[in-house]
Amino acid sequence: MFRRNVNTTIQNKGRYRKMKLLMHTCCAPCSVYCIDSLRSEGIEPTVYWYNPNIHPYMEYKARRDCLKEYTQSIGVQAIFEEEYGLDKFCKNIIGNLKTRCIDYCYRVRLEQTAKYAKEHGFDTITTTLFVSPYQKHEELRQIAEEIAKKYELNFLYRDFRVGFREGQAKARELGLYMQKYCGCVFSEEMRYYNRNPIQTSNTNGYEIPKEPRMQVKKIENKEDYIDLLLEADPSKDMIHKYLNDSDVYALKKEDELISIAVILHIDRKTLELKNIVTTEKYRNKGYAKTLLKSLCGNYKQKYDRMLVGTTENNIPFYVKQGFDKYEKTIKNFFIDNYKEEIKDGDLICTDLIYYSKDLKKKFKDN
Repeated sequence: MFRRNVNTTIQNKGRYRKMKLLMHTCCAPCSVYCIDSLRSEGIEPTVYWYNPNIHPYMEYKARRDCLKEYTQSIGVQAIFEEEYGLDKFCKNIIGNLKTRCIDYCYRVRLEQTAKYAKEHGFDTITTTLFVSPYQKHEELRQIAEEIAKKYELNFLYRDFRVGFREGQAKARELGLYMQKYCGCVFSEEMRYYNRNPIQTSNTNGYEIPKEPRMQVKKIENKEDYIDLLLEADPSKDMIHKYLNDSDVYALKKEDELISIAVILHIDRKTLELKNIVTTEKYRNKGYAKTLLKSLCGNYKQKYDRMLVGTTENNIPFYVKQGFDKYEKTIKNFFIDNYKEEIKDGDLICTDLIYYSKDLKKKFKDN
């Protein structure tokens, strides 16, 4: 029977047998925590390499070869499908670049994983893609469930994101090849070229502007900023639940407002970032990051950690700012607390996902 979560054994006609798990694997670093976590549950995965969306070829080869060496070193069985699929990839995503991850990259890899599993006696599938906070987690989960059901397989769901930083740290210690972008040529372009550059005196860089006239100020007249806060949290009722008990800070250039942030004091050692928003003129230029970095630096003298509750689309931003520990998920938060449907880009918001940042920990800025 198809299930979202399965134990280490599968029931078949009243008998239990050991799960045979085929785990699609995108690279060695992402596999580290997934394999360790599954083994701690008594599950021994078979790694399956099929990634025709990784380009160019030398990048494809570097990731594949690293995974081969790593799986051999830890005694994990691994299967490698040798298909460098640049031609097929381009033919399938041209004219559909914005949704290529969901419509092609996720689907084609999981489809092939399920097909191989069915033909070679595996009863369960999963993927290391679930470890990355940069992936579209819920869409990926829905596709995996759909494909597993199609091939009459079990789908093993684990939210591996809780161990993302742990796995990455271990991968670096082991000297594994650490890729700099997701995989395809378009993600490579986004990583190195399309960065919304800010022109500074050094035109070679994409630097956060360090202008002496910019400063962070605490705001007393909080109600004056409701309209801007509504752009990040579209409910006055919800904003008023936390605004009066919070500190509000503004990043300004002389007297011009750039960004504001709302910080709620949870207890003597814990803060929560409730709202952060940048005025339209200055968006996508790194100012929210500048404000958040300043606040974390100021608060670390007195507080230990900062929480943030966010939507799936914004997880990559916060992970890059050091919010690397998954805390919890409040299911159906936006459905239960907002009268109208809340959308973040193309994503319909349902759950509120909490991450935390250790304010005492040294953080390497991305």
